[in-house]
Amino acid sequence: MLEYKAQRYARVFVKVGRFEPTSQVCSVCGVRDGPKPLHVRTWACTHCGTVHGRDHNAAKNVKQAAGLAVTACRGR
Repeated sequence: MLEYKAQRYARVFVKVGRFEPTSQVCSVCGVRDGPKPLHVRTWACTHCGTVHGRDHNAAKNVKQAAGLAVTACRGR
């Protein structure tokens, strides 16, 4: 549904893989901290010390992955 709506409104649709570890990677330094149980909603990066909200961090990583995919395809 999102794909055809993106086409309708001349937007770029980028799909991030279902198993991409977006909530496990620090959005600041890029270190993969490993899996965490779902009840862990905030965590601190072991490398840079940044404290992340699980969902907010994942959203930042998805946004960055989408931007990289669009750049690789020479899109806007």
